[in-house]
Amino acid sequence: MFSFNQWIRENKVAMWILTILRVYIGYDWMTHGWSKLTGGFQAGGFLAGALGKATGENPAVQAWWATFLEKFAIPNAGLFDFVIPLGEFLVGLGLLLGCFTTLAALMAMVMNFAFLFSGTVSTNAQLVLMEIFIVVAGANAGKIGLDHWVLPYLRGLFNRNKTVTPTTPTITPTKKTA
Repeated sequence: MFSFNQWIRENKVAMWILTILRVYIGYDWMTHGWSKLTGGFQAGGFLAGALGKATGENPAVQAWWATFLEKFAIPNAGLFDFVIPLGEFLVGLGLLLGCFTTLAALMAMVMNFAFLFSGTVSTNAQLVLMEIFIVVAGANAGKIGLDHWVLPYLRGLFNRNKTVTPTTPTITPTKKTA
């Protein structure tokens, strides 16, 4: 029986499709982050605009998210001036190079959802859909990338100091002496 989960996690064709998808999304994130890092990004206007979308008959921004924007994000807009561009750039770099691919795709989804919650539809919904495939694929999405070397190295590094204990007790017969 066909299992999509097994196919996306283990199949070589899926690996190549995921690589193309990962590089495309990574380039998109990295270029957006770089343009914000080098262009003097100001989050305050975006955050205030998102807060403005929380009013009216059919608000695009829900009250709980508007409260987060009003009480935390806007008072700390300077932090977001730095974190958003850096996050976009690092997520893009991770996806483009295939390094910590699953984590990068997961963090990309977090940012996409934050933008969606702020009333910005744009390409965020499509990106979330594509990023879901990368997250579900796990290591197969980064096999053609730095994950091919980085993940086994880290597994070895973290397993080096662990002692292995048997999961089932062993019984050794003893010899009787006469």
